[in-house]
Amino acid sequence: MSKRPKAVDDAGSGSTVMLLHGYPFDRSMWREQIGLLSSQGYRAIAPDLRGLGETRPTGQVSTMGDMARDVAALMDELKVDRAVICGLSMGGYVALEFFHLFPARVSRLVLAGTRAPADNEQEKLVREQQAQRILAEGMKGIADATLPKLLAPKTLNEKPRVVAQVREMILRANPQGAAAAQRGMAMRRDYSRDLPGIGLGTLVIVGRADSIRPVADAEFMHRMVPNSRLKIIEDAAHMTNMEQPAVFNRALVNFLGLIH
Repeated sequence: MSKRPKAVDDAGSGSTVMLLHGYPFDRSMWREQIGLLSSQGYRAIAPDLRGLGETRPTGQVSTMGDMARDVAALMDELKVDRAVICGLSMGGYVALEFFHLFPARVSRLVLAGTRAPADNEQEKLVREQQAQRILAEGMKGIADATLPKLLAPKTLNEKPRVVAQVREMILRANPQGAAAAQRGMAMRRDYSRDLPGIGLGTLVIVGRADSIRPVADAEFMHRMVPNSRLKIIEDAAHMTNMEQPAVFNRALVNFLGLIH
């Protein structure tokens, strides 16, 4: 039986937007979006995904299917039948898995800083090595190594508050939960063949400076998903919604306006 996320922000009323965070972050990354959406006539829901944030790890592996079922269980509890599913990075994998498992519960998709193909064998090996390092050493090494990749040079040089927020999210992540999520990402399906069958509005967002999930990954999804929109955000890398929140929010609200 799925264990729904125990920690969730839920604000506003109207059409529901489910905000799924990346790895190894938590729901706090969506604060700028929750405030805006709830003021614009939407209900914004942001859960901590399994083993991260204020939720507890439930095993050695947290698959994307586990997390998607958690989201469905949360929607049941909150009496939400359908929602816009918006995921960034790992949250994008969960969004794609959610659509695979529960297509009737998705009104639209927003895929930010993510990709459709599964990991290759080398990428799976790297994830396992990172999982073992996290369990042995904690999160500090991951924070030090990934911050220059997660954030664009402009963010690193000019937005110390954002840098601090991202670093703090990584440092407070539960090592067991982070390792389980790494292993779950390594096991995810290849969603490439699903893309042509996504028969609903889809917004693809990517940072121009994202080296983790580069523009080419977003362009591939944009080509494969019929009638999708692509937004490339300048002066942003992987954390587009935190690095350039005004630009991200404008793109999101313009896209969501098609619902009303």
